Amino acid sequence: MHAMVLTAPGAPLQFQQREDPTPGPGTVRIKISACGVCRTDLHVVDGELPGIKYPIVPGHEVVGRVDALGPGVIPLKIGERVGVPWLGYTCGECSYCKSGSENLCDRPLFTGYTRDGGFATHLVADARYCFSLGEVGDDVAIAPLLCAGLIGWRSLVMAGDGKTLGIFGFGAAGHIVAQVARWQGRSIYAFTRAGDTEAQALAKSLGADWAGGSEERPPIPLDAAIIYAPVGSLVPMALRAVRKGGRVVCAGIHMSDIPSFPYNILWEERQLLSVANLTRNDGVEFFKVATQAGIKTHTTVFPLQEANEVLSKLRSGQITGAAVLRP
Repeated sequence: MHAMVLTAPGAPLQFQQREDPTPGPGTVRIKISACGVCRTDLHVVDGELPGIKYPIVPGHEVVGRVDALGPGVIPLKIGERVGVPWLGYTCGECSYCKSGSENLCDRPLFTGYTRDGGFATHLVADARYCFSLGEVGDDVAIAPLLCAGLIGWRSLVMAGDGKTLGIFGFGAAGHIVAQVARWQGRSIYAFTRAGDTEAQALAKSLGADWAGGSEERPPIPLDAAIIYAPVGSLVPMALRAVRKGGRVVCAGIHMSDIPSFPYNILWEERQLLSVANLTRNDGVEFFKVATQAGIKTHTTVFPLQEANEVLSKLRSGQITGAAVLRP
């Protein structure tokens, strides 16, 4: 197998040849056909997340086919198309797992962060945390759904049922969530980097009622806002944009420091929430909705060996929609 390997924080990924992995009990080996590139991969590569053990293979929006089964694996079969998400394992024993909040597990493993991920030709994954994808749809188009879609769905649910929704950071997750929200009958207000006319045009093409820079105020108060960009200064901006009783949901795993802000923009029962990871049930719910809503991802495909260039483009805001690597 081949993989793009991170050997130290901030180091360029190295293209390496490795022995094909052998799946152990309860795991499967997957031959990868597509892997989306997520902003969380940047946080892994840049060493912004704690507890990384090197070397590690990033990537957690994986689509591929099972090509080897470990002992005790059911019901997955050789040749079955599956998706591997960010959440790669939970203990099943802590209070969070037992209460249905496995996304908050005390002893989790995460694909592409604490276990090898999808910037490779093959990976081994816990069979219980693989989603069976069926045969409908293109691998590249599906890949961003495995994180941008799943975390986007969880954040949309947490945002509540409000009819006017702000999306701060209109990238991979934003352009997926906008389609779901429009299908639900909501109005979308998209906030992008200043001057990012390409992202604003994409938002409008997907039915956004308004698109502008993050520093701009929307034309009406919003019922809720979701922040996908890892920029702490957006929090007070979003709080100012929502109405009394509105919600602001921070959807990333990492964010720069939130600056101090006056209490009056939080007052009047505005709520500030965060999203952590996902549950397998989120996946079951989201893939049903994605099919019903006819979600179409806007993707740009790159060869696996160009992962470093893709990460650089993502860091500088040069990716519109989602980037996907193909081995």
